[in-house]
Order: sequence, then C-alpha cells, then structure tokens
Amino acid sequence: METANFSIEFFPPKTPEGVDKLRIARAKLAALHPKYFSVTFGAGGTTQQGTLDTVLEIQAEGHAAAPHLSCVGGTRASVRTILQEFKQQGIKRIVALRGDLPSGYGGAGELRYANELVEFIRAETGDWFHIEVAAYPEVHPQARSPQDDLQNFARKVQAGANAAITQYFYNADAYFQFRDAARKVGVDVPIVAGIMPITNYTQLMRFSDMCGAEIPRWVRLKLASFGDDSASIKAFGVDVVTALCERLIAGGAPGLHFYSMNQAVPTMAVWERLVSR
Repeated sequence: METANFSIEFFPPKTPEGVDKLRIARAKLAALHPKYFSVTFGAGGTTQQGTLDTVLEIQAEGHAAAPHLSCVGGTRASVRTILQEFKQQGIKRIVALRGDLPSGYGGAGELRYANELVEFIRAETGDWFHIEVAAYPEVHPQARSPQDDLQNFARKVQAGANAAITQYFYNADAYFQFRDAARKVGVDVPIVAGIMPITNYTQLMRFSDMCGAEIPRWVRLKLASFGDDSASIKAFGVDVVTALCERLIAGGAPGLHFYSMNQAVPTMAVWERLVSR
C-alpha cells in the first residue's frame, strides 16, 4: 500500500484539552506520511472556525490539509466568503458535502445539495480546489432508492468533483458493487474507501445506526460477546479492519481514508499491519 493513497480524518476539538490531545495524535499519525489530513465541518457550520483553525495548524506543521465544507444553513455569499478565505490561506483541497441538518433545523440553505455546492465552488474558483465528495456503498440513509442514490452521486461528479470518499463499511462487496455501478453510469473518478477502525462496540453501533453503515452479523455478535473486554474488542477490530483493507486494495480500491476519531493508535495498528505484509 502506497502512502500516497492514504489519508486521515479529524474533527475540530472543542476544548483546550481536545486540542492538545489531537496535536499528540496528529504527530504520531504524521509519521505514517499520509497524503493529507481532512477536518470535518459541524452541522449548520457550528465548527466552521474550528475547522479552519485546525487546518491551518496542520498546514503550519508542513502537511496537506482539506477542510470539509457543508452547504447546510449557508448562503451563496457566506460560502463565497469561506472559499475566499481558503484560497487566501493556500488551501487547495476541499471535501464538499451537503452536511447533516441539525435537530430542529428549518432548511438546508440556498445551496440544497452537494452537487449544487460543487457547481458553486467551480463557478467561483475554477480549478483552484481539488474537490472530494461523499459516496455511500450501502446507500445513503435518506435516499429513496439505490438508483436515486447512485444518480445523486453521479450529479456531484458531473458538477466537477475530482474524487469521492465513501462512508465507512465492513462489507467489501458493497464497495465493489457500488464502484462498478458508478462506472456503468459514467462516473470515472477515484472512489476512495472510507475506513472506520473498531475500538468501542457501543459507539460503533450508535454511529452505524445514524449513518446507515451495516455491521455484519458475525462481527456484531463477536464484538458483543467480548462485553467490557476492551483489549479483545480492539484486537478483533484490527483483524477485521485489516482484512477489509487488504481485500479492498487487492480489488483495486484507489485509496483508504481513515476516520480516526482524533485517536492515533487504532489507525496506526491497522496501517502498520498492512505495510508489514
């Protein structure tokens, strides 16, 4: 596995302690030489400044960084201002998303969907940004059908996206089926596989229920059988996720994007297992 095809996601810390912990984790992960780090963007823009601050700190450390940009709650004018700031700061990569509507939120904003956001970014900034968009091998939880979801994905690419990052999954067949279906409708950009290390059974179940990621029954039952045995959960998680990554790489996945949850050890454990084989 080439590090050129390997990237890591963080979320903006909300406390000084969180900032310090992320700096420590980032220093460890930077030693793996990922292609870039991405930084998420809160619902309704709630962490917009935190996203930018974290990205700028990563850049100052000499690493490439990509802020997430959501169109939820934004206007064309506000998104234009953010894009101008990104350009002024020398940021060259964006992860463009519709974003999740916060609870009780009234509307999506002037730009309703990610394809409209991508189109707007291109209209405003030309080819300045390398734009990544989201993909859902197991179908977006709000999609009316797999066919609709695939067409929505195709629209984002047609609007000017350079590549895609998938929601995490544990069924490699879902990724390969989605990739092949996308190719059949003319989508030819790289579709990078999103990878979630397994460290906490309860947390994983909660995240997966929210985002529609399926936990295979055998994995779920095995994790549940460990109870509070954190060491066994983590060791089993490394085995499962490493095997998944190996199958994805062997099957032609163009890259892996790790959802680190601002922790270094889980991603490092999988990565080091991969490169040692």
